Amino acid sequence: MDKETITRSGQARKKHATQRTAIVDIGSNSIRLVVYQGPVRVPAILFNEKVMAGLGRELSTTGAIAEESMKLAIRGLERFHRLCMEMEVDSIKTFATAAVRDASNGKDLLKAAGAIGYDVQVLQGEEEAELAALGVISGIPEAKGIVGDLGGGSLELAMVDKGRVLERFSFPLGVLRVADLRSKGQDKLKRQVRKMLKKTGWDKQAQELPFYLVGGSWRSLARLDMFDSHYPLPVIHKYEMEPRRAQRLVSRLAQLNRDKLKNVPGLSSSRIPTLKDAAWLLSMLVRYLNSSKMVVSAYGVREGLLFQNINKQEAARDPLLLGTEDAGAAQSRFPANSKLLGKWISEIFSDDPAEWHRIRQAACNLADVAWRANPNFRAERGLEIGLHGNWVGISGPEREMLGQALYTSFGGGNNVFPGGGKLASEEATQRAISWGLAMRLGQRLSGGTRNPLEQTHIRKAGKKLELTIASELVHLYGDAVAKRHGHLANILGLEPVMESV
Repeated sequence: MDKETITRSGQARKKHATQRTAIVDIGSNSIRLVVYQGPVRVPAILFNEKVMAGLGRELSTTGAIAEESMKLAIRGLERFHRLCMEMEVDSIKTFATAAVRDASNGKDLLKAAGAIGYDVQVLQGEEEAELAALGVISGIPEAKGIVGDLGGGSLELAMVDKGRVLERFSFPLGVLRVADLRSKGQDKLKRQVRKMLKKTGWDKQAQELPFYLVGGSWRSLARLDMFDSHYPLPVIHKYEMEPRRAQRLVSRLAQLNRDKLKNVPGLSSSRIPTLKDAAWLLSMLVRYLNSSKMVVSAYGVREGLLFQNINKQEAARDPLLLGTEDAGAAQSRFPANSKLLGKWISEIFSDDPAEWHRIRQAACNLADVAWRANPNFRAERGLEIGLHGNWVGISGPEREMLGQALYTSFGGGNNVFPGGGKLASEEATQRAISWGLAMRLGQRLSGGTRNPLEQTHIRKAGKKLELTIASELVHLYGDAVAKRHGHLANILGLEPVMESV
């Protein structure tokens, strides 16, 4: 490949990474604008806002979108379109779901949206189910089980396995419709739900598989469960619940009034009126499917729409490594050497379990993110980015490991970070501390640059931790480097040795 071709390729990647895409989601309960920028596989969110228009609130009784809901929707769409212009987005993707699909006056809203400047795609039920499933696959690549996307007007179910979407179904069981159905009698509703679920043929095929939760109402239920169980990490993605927790949520909501629910961190007050119906439906589903566990996905239809449009090679990339690599490169002092740093320390930790390798590399990808912070708060800055970053493809215990490695690397010492060690095992936490000390050594030795890492080598040799340095660079082994070499060797139970070649 010639220099000109390489330059054009680099410019194309840079342009692609800075493009802004807006998605306007016209749902049955809310209308939301999300503006993305960055790698298409894991774009960063620049803006996120919703309008609780309640388009599907009266579908069960009148079959139409209420006049006030229509006005709210149009005002929201006008605001969102103006914001997209001000943000200079490159493209706007707009879709509508069950309420617009089913309402007798849905075409009126589509006409109004068209006049504003939107080209609205009305998703059919199975299309919506597939996009929700693709969203889960995008954020949880190893997902295998049933995806359930609860909206205001419909419930979409899909089976996923090995990165593929299999059977898909859509049912008129949105959270805004369940209340009306329940008012006709609990037993009648149970029979109706079972009859619908029987159409899936999953009474045997889907038994004891994970159930993946998509949609604002179910995420709100998870927030309540996190609050009740004193979960230490306020991150919803990949939060897991035992199936019995669904029925417990039904009981809890019967005891809590609106004021008490408002005290639950992260729980939107606009979701409170529908929580009981969402919990009841969830308990029915996990009982029918005999689900092994419930797993929350922060990704859904919107992210599925983005994921659907990328090539297979890009889709196969690890979202955690890609996301941390992009964030690290944006904040690095010098051209990013994260992969080289990861390779440099990898031999020391070759006996790590396979699932830890990617967490260690993710930490190396972020090894420069706190250098611009106040020196007294670099450890806290690193911890915040690792622990609370908008990452996907990572569990709660793994987040603790990532945060711990960065906390240690940026000067947190050998100590567990404040409040840490509650999700990750003691062994995992201590290993993350070792990663952090190794990263700290590599960064101090090299000053964050590439050449010193390329011309040095660190390995375990018997009871020694040998650091081999090219003779022309031996002067880099100053007191600060020797001190960090000793810290790492000590925690590994080894003797620090430096050799020049």
